[in-house]
Amino acid sequence: MGKGAEQTPAHVYTWEEVQKHSHKNDQWLVIDRKVYDVTNWAQRHPGGFRLIKHYAGEDATEPFTAFHPDQKFVQKFLKPLLVGELATHEPSQDSNKNTAVVADFRELVTHLRKEGMFVARPWFFGLHLAQILLLEGGAWLLLWLWGAGWGPTLLCIMLLTIAQAQASWLQHDFGHSSVFKKTSWNHITQRFIMGHIKGVSAQWWNHRHFQHHAKPNVFSKDPDIKMVKLLVVGNVQPVEYGIKKIKFLPYNYQHKYFFLVGPPLTIPVLFHIQSMHASITHGNWEDMAWVLSFHLRYFMCYVPLCGVLGTFALVIFVRFLESHWFVWVSQMSHLPMKIDHEKHQDWLSMQLNATCNVEQSAFNDWFTGHLNFQIEHHLFPTMPRHNYHQVAPLVKALCEKHGIAYQEKPMGTAMADVYRSLKNSGELWLDAYLHK
Repeated sequence: MGKGAEQTPAHVYTWEEVQKHSHKNDQWLVIDRKVYDVTNWAQRHPGGFRLIKHYAGEDATEPFTAFHPDQKFVQKFLKPLLVGELATHEPSQDSNKNTAVVADFRELVTHLRKEGMFVARPWFFGLHLAQILLLEGGAWLLLWLWGAGWGPTLLCIMLLTIAQAQASWLQHDFGHSSVFKKTSWNHITQRFIMGHIKGVSAQWWNHRHFQHHAKPNVFSKDPDIKMVKLLVVGNVQPVEYGIKKIKFLPYNYQHKYFFLVGPPLTIPVLFHIQSMHASITHGNWEDMAWVLSFHLRYFMCYVPLCGVLGTFALVIFVRFLESHWFVWVSQMSHLPMKIDHEKHQDWLSMQLNATCNVEQSAFNDWFTGHLNFQIEHHLFPTMPRHNYHQVAPLVKALCEKHGIAYQEKPMGTAMADVYRSLKNSGELWLDAYLHK
């Protein structure tokens, strides 16, 4: 129970009072005008304590609704944390958010729920899982039948890379609890795919990825734009670094060295170090066991065919290729968009400022795992991806009504924009570094 949970919920608070409770050891949230003290609960939150911290002292109604498909289930956790409600003269939204935008978006969510847009088709995801297993099995069968020559080995690597990339998109679906009605089944299936098929901690991924969804492209809150001092991104950070004469690397060349550090090293190096560190630090032995099962499976299957060193090289090369695929798909919808410090925007405006879509086609849908519909995915993270194309026209209409830019690009343009945005950020840094 949170601090103060035994107080009567008859207490009323102003936004000014709520906003004082936005510190590590004192965190309140407002959900549907109810005020909750989540200070102690944050450490037990299944989505990670940082996710709650990002909304401490704020209205969290939209993200709460977006992340929790079963509202009745989570109410039993919220009820003991209730400490009061907003005073009647206080608006429902904090920080001068656009009331009309918030109201229209909530109305859209209600409409989509009534239309069944949040109901998954299990067969759709079952076919994707079957595709992955066939690719994995086919890769091994290829080497078993024809031996580890150059031709079969290269084809094996290609099949395994495709399987790993498609597994990334599928575990992403289960991580957002968009397939099974019972959350436990989503968690078990995601651990199987993420741990056994991909060899990475599912819990680490969820805690990282949910932060990205909660505050996309917001410095200190979105881990996806924490570039470990390798890159400066957006239009704000480069100028800040330049004025302060911060130069860890020659950022004016980052659009060139990005190809040497971002796509090839994200999964084989960065993600695996972070995953192992998180699992060991938090004692997450279940995920560690799943990851161990991945390595045991690979070595049992491929050592007899390729030898120890050959199997090790096979895994590394597949990781290397998959990493390129993953980085371009994930970054082309976010890196060229607005990246800034916290602006306390409403959910719709925040997600649209940080996200763009890639044009729909059968190939784009398959290649990105339907993450070419990043806008719809960010607005409705628990919505099954096979419904994004039906929802997109309604989102476009809502954005047009309120003058919010809805960006959609060809895939080639979206990828080129990653290069252009890095080049522009580097030039902003150099100008500020030399002249300000």
